[in-house]
Amino acid sequence: MTDRAGTAHPVPPLVGRSGHLEALAGHAAAARAGQPRLVLLDGPAGAGKTALLRAALADGGPFAGMTVLHGSCRAVEATTGYSAVRALFGPLGLTGRRGRSSTLLDGGARHALPALTAAPQEGDALPGGTFSVLQGLYWLTVNLAADGPLALVLDDAHWCDERSLRWLDFMLRRADGLPLLVVAAHRTEAGPAARDALADLVAHHLPVSLRLGPLDTPRVAELTGLLFPAQQPRPSFVDRLASVTGGNPLQVVRLLDDLRAAGLGPDEAGERRMAEIGGRTVAASVHRVLEHQPDWVGRTARAMAVLGDEDTAYLAALAGLSVPHVEEAVDVLREAGLVRADRRELVHDLVGAAVLETLGAAQAAELRLRAARLLSDIGRPPEESAAQLLLVPGATDAWALDVLRAAATQAEHRGAPEAAARYLQRVREAGPDDPALLTRLAKALAENDPERSLSLLHEAHDLSTDARARTSTAIQLALTCLSVQRAPQGTRILTEALDALDAEASPVPDPAERELRTLAESALLIVGSDEKSTFRQALRRAARTPEPPGDTPAQRQQLAMLSVLCAADAGRAADSARRARRALRTPDAPLGTWSLLPASLALYLAEEDRAADDALEAVLRDSRDEAAVWTYALALSTRAMFRLENGAVTDCAADAQTALEIIGRERWGDNATMAHTAYATSLVARGETERAEEALSAIKRPGLDRFVWEYHWYLMALGRLRQARGDLEGALETFVACGDSLEEAGLANPVFAPWWLEAACLLGGLGRTEEAREFAERGAAPSERWGTLRARGYAALARGASTPGAAAVEPLREAVALLRSSPARGHEARASLMLGRALVREGRAREAREHLREAVALARRCGCVALARQARQELVAAGGRMREITSSALDMLTGTERTVAGLVASGAGNREVAQSLFVTVRTVELHLTSVYRKLGVQRRADLGAALRAEGAVSRPGGDGR
Repeated sequence: MTDRAGTAHPVPPLVGRSGHLEALAGHAAAARAGQPRLVLLDGPAGAGKTALLRAALADGGPFAGMTVLHGSCRAVEATTGYSAVRALFGPLGLTGRRGRSSTLLDGGARHALPALTAAPQEGDALPGGTFSVLQGLYWLTVNLAADGPLALVLDDAHWCDERSLRWLDFMLRRADGLPLLVVAAHRTEAGPAARDALADLVAHHLPVSLRLGPLDTPRVAELTGLLFPAQQPRPSFVDRLASVTGGNPLQVVRLLDDLRAAGLGPDEAGERRMAEIGGRTVAASVHRVLEHQPDWVGRTARAMAVLGDEDTAYLAALAGLSVPHVEEAVDVLREAGLVRADRRELVHDLVGAAVLETLGAAQAAELRLRAARLLSDIGRPPEESAAQLLLVPGATDAWALDVLRAAATQAEHRGAPEAAARYLQRVREAGPDDPALLTRLAKALAENDPERSLSLLHEAHDLSTDARARTSTAIQLALTCLSVQRAPQGTRILTEALDALDAEASPVPDPAERELRTLAESALLIVGSDEKSTFRQALRRAARTPEPPGDTPAQRQQLAMLSVLCAADAGRAADSARRARRALRTPDAPLGTWSLLPASLALYLAEEDRAADDALEAVLRDSRDEAAVWTYALALSTRAMFRLENGAVTDCAADAQTALEIIGRERWGDNATMAHTAYATSLVARGETERAEEALSAIKRPGLDRFVWEYHWYLMALGRLRQARGDLEGALETFVACGDSLEEAGLANPVFAPWWLEAACLLGGLGRTEEAREFAERGAAPSERWGTLRARGYAALARGASTPGAAAVEPLREAVALLRSSPARGHEARASLMLGRALVREGRAREAREHLREAVALARRCGCVALARQARQELVAAGGRMREITSSALDMLTGTERTVAGLVASGAGNREVAQSLFVTVRTVELHLTSVYRKLGVQRRADLGAALRAEGAVSRPGGDGR
């Protein structure tokens, strides 16, 4: 066994636990075989959980041949974020100057540093926050497991902090195939420090439970014999011992030690003494030891109960003693069985509680306050002092509040919002509510308790009297409303704050006030653009907002929102694109997501696809670097929608499936819709309607019809699915509903969700040209005004679909020509099919066959298998010849397999691919194995050639036209 956390120590003999050791050996064997396991050791205090773990950790024990990290949780650290993680990984020394260059921190594992560092600095923190740290710890675990089977052994897990438990849950959800064993010892009767997090861990992973019950009478007799080897225990003594202690090993040992110290043995006299002692064996034993020792021994014991395993100089400072006195006291306490043999720490937290009982509550609180100041004076991280302060009711003097605020900052830097919230809550209890404090506390609670976060922000906003301060809180309040799907409420609050700011504005505002106002304006556009009920208000505000120069982050964010709202209002594509380009023009400063994503949509709608793709690639790159999974999945889903409308169906499916795989593991996954919508539509294009219906049915977002962007993309997907399944009236109804909803919202862009085109083509195909013309005309004027080749091509296509007889040919020729010059490859194929069909009706079969062949070829390149088969069928009916349309090897790849294959072919290693896609190495290996089988290759070196042979290198619509 490689013990990466320290050397193993002599283990006292165990009694009655051989079956538990055998069970641990079995689970360790399964873990070595790549079957990760979570084992919970359950039992009451003193049942022997720690002794069992020590026996398991010994040379030749169940964990032999494994790398072992082991640590213990402490009650005083139960509120300190990632304290259990540091207990496990701390001895690896990864936070020092030399440790930071360790290969264990290669790749994404570097994101673990904020959790591992006792005093994280701002430079250690990452914008990805909580998730980035979880992801980093996962990759650190993977790096350790790469060297061989890994065991993580955590004692006293009932004191484990919430963030460490969340990490265990996160890691185990991604541990498939890892040679990993996690063992946690947990006291059953103790209320867990993080009850909900522990309950989630148990519910998600169904751990193996090893229960340590009381020793039966024969085992109590055996333990008595070990402590009194020269005497045969009386049966009645053993019976009384088992009865008094309840068979609890710790109480048995403490009581036997007391008897031995008193010169008694397992005989009649010892039995009488037991009757006098009665219950509370451990506490009574501790009190008796201290009663018979000098005062300085008790003071040392109390210092250890508060500080734990600490340097003798600091124990002496807290106890008010000399170092020699403390050293001698430790030896005395160790001889009495109260201190561990290997370090200056009491043998059990029950012993520590009994030691502090000798002081009384008031004196114990005073001792902890002195400990907090001592830790601060010797330069320990603020969180160590704060942990002591949280155990002292009413510790609210100015110094204590400063420490708690500093501890909150430290917790924020390490991505532990629960700990930050606890510290800030204590500060809040100290005096009148402060808006800045409430705002900070709300931010700490936003991830795990958004409702309370929202409530605190309302309080902060109401308490703010200055217009600037109210505007600042209004921005955060509105964005939080957006995250909990209450955007109209946020819109109202931010509008009122801006009106108040304008009313109090100075004639010549300073730069800070101008930037604040711009930031509030841009936030209002973001929040107001989310739901239909406020979208027209956002459009009106955007229309009267002068364009900012784009010199500051807030101005660039505002420009991005102005660009997309200009597009939504069906202004001119050139104006929208110009604003988007200015929003992205920042050579020296990074761009935020709320600049990049809106600008990318505006650029896509304006047919500046290369710039749109560059903006999305920047979001993907930054979110990969920061491990910001929500942003990464959103950007992938957005790109999937763009690729879909550009006819890159296979690429769309790859992005959408990758996003779905990521979304499926996250708590917020039920609110995601775009990836489902894009994937379903790609499946319709490939003729897989049953799977498409399953994909759409998986959307669970409540109140979807309230939202501006996602709802209309969803309706377009649903309408196309119904049409593909032959439900033409249902499809028409859905397209019309999409148009009505867009009109209600005020979203007039003709190419965002071209329902009118779909309705016109559907009705034209049924011969209902008069009805089709009505829809074609509804799209004609906005398309002309928007002015892109795609928009004009859509209008020509709708006009051709709604024109009867020979007159349809010319608008369809126009549609083909316009769409060929646009990025819309799929719609070009559709236009070629419709043109060929019109020519057949006019008896011009030879010319028709040329266009039908073109439709087949283009549809196949796009991945539109259903359209290719339809065009081939009509080609044959027109007298042409063509083999049946069959799937290529590339078509057999799933979207995620295609993504993995592309990354590997570009030279990425399996671990690099896994980190890029937020999946496990095992998942990448499984996808790659499937890719090899489907493409008929045997090694990664041949993958690039196989993909090129199947046409996977060029991407339709990706040429920037």
